[in-house]
Amino acid sequence: MRTAMTAYSTLKPKKVLFIATRQIGDVLVTTPLISKARELWPDAEFHFLGYRGKLEMLHGNPDIAEVIETSDRPGFGEYLSLFNRLFQRYDLAFVTQPSDRAYLYGLVAAFRRVGVLGGHPQGKDAQDQQKRSKSEKQNTWKKFICMHTVDIDYFQQHVITEKLRLLEVFFKNRAELFSKPITVTPPTGEPLTPVITNELKQPYVVVHPGPLTAYKRWPLAYWQELITWLVKQNFQVILSASPAKQDVQLNHDIISLLNEETKKKVVNAAGKLSIPQAGTLIRGAALYIGVDTSITHLAAACNTPTIALFGATPPTNFGPWPNGFIGEQPYQLRARTQTVGSVTILQGPGECVPCRKAGCLDKADSYSECLDLLKPKQVIEAIQKALPN
Repeated sequence: MRTAMTAYSTLKPKKVLFIATRQIGDVLVTTPLISKARELWPDAEFHFLGYRGKLEMLHGNPDIAEVIETSDRPGFGEYLSLFNRLFQRYDLAFVTQPSDRAYLYGLVAAFRRVGVLGGHPQGKDAQDQQKRSKSEKQNTWKKFICMHTVDIDYFQQHVITEKLRLLEVFFKNRAELFSKPITVTPPTGEPLTPVITNELKQPYVVVHPGPLTAYKRWPLAYWQELITWLVKQNFQVILSASPAKQDVQLNHDIISLLNEETKKKVVNAAGKLSIPQAGTLIRGAALYIGVDTSITHLAAACNTPTIALFGATPPTNFGPWPNGFIGEQPYQLRARTQTVGSVTILQGPGECVPCRKAGCLDKADSYSECLDLLKPKQVIEAIQKALPN
C-alpha cells in the first residue's frame, strides 16, 4: 500500500474531470476539492461535468477551463454524443457523487478514477442491515474501477472533508490536506437588476425560507414573527427564492401574513436573481437567514454572517462550511446553537435530532417536529449575538 501511495503522489495528470451530477449545492461543495487539486497540479487543465441548469455555482471559477452540461435524464442520442465527447479524454476523473451514472461517466472519460461510495448508515434492525448489504454489493464494481474510494458517513464526516479525501491518495502525508484554511469558492458576482437595486436600502437582511423539500420548511407564522421583528430593528428584509413555483408561492404566503407597515420594508426577490446575482445580493447584506438549502451554503461562502435553521440534516455532514476553518469537522452533531466563524447553526429540541430522515413521516412532503419546535425567539437571540450593534 505504501508503494502504491508513493507512486500516486508523483502522478501529474494533464487533464482532469470533476463529476457532480446532482443539485447546485453539491456543485458548490466541490470547490475546496478543486482548489486543493489546483495546488497539487498547478499546470493541469480542469473540466467539470454536471447537470444542465445546476452549474451556476461555478460561474467565474478561475480553476475550471471548461464546463460540460448534460441532462439529468438524457436520452440515447444525448448519451451517445456525451460519451463520444468524453471518451478517454482525461488522465483522471473525480467522481464526487455515488450514483451509477456518475461512475459510468468517469469510466468512459478517464484512464484513472477516484470516487465517493454511497452506503446505508449502520443500523440495528434487519431492514437496515439488508439495505447496507445491498449497497455494499452495488459498490463492488465501483471499487474495482477506482484507484481510491471514500465512503460517505452521513453523521460523522462533513461533505467537504469527504470530497477532499478523494485527494489523500495523492499525498504522502494525509494531514497536509487539512493543515491549512479550507475555503468554499462562491461564483463571481453579477450586477443586480435595476428592479432590485432601486429598492435596496442599507442595512438589509436576506431571508431565504424555501428549501428543496417540504420537510425542511420552517412554519409560516415563525417567518412572520421574525420578519416583523427585523423590520422593527430598522432592517430592510429581502425575501429571496428560486423561480420554482412552490418557492414563489411560499414567499407570497409569508408576505400575506405581514401587516401593511412591515410589507413596506420587505422586497420580494423570488425568481428575480441568478445564482451569481444572489451572491452579489448576499455579499452586501448585514446578515443572511435561511433553511437547509444551497443558498445558505452560498451565503457562508460569501463570508456574510449566516444563520442556518437545521432539522433532520446532520450539520456534521452538510452544515454550511465556515470559510477559513482548519481541520476536518467544524460542527457538533447535536447542539441547539453552535457558531463557527461567521456561521451559526440552530437546531430544534429532541433526542432524535438529527435523524437524517425525510421529516417525521420520512417522505418529502412531511413535517419536521424539530423545526416546528425551533421558535423565533431562538433565532432572534442568535441574531443579537451575530450583530451585537
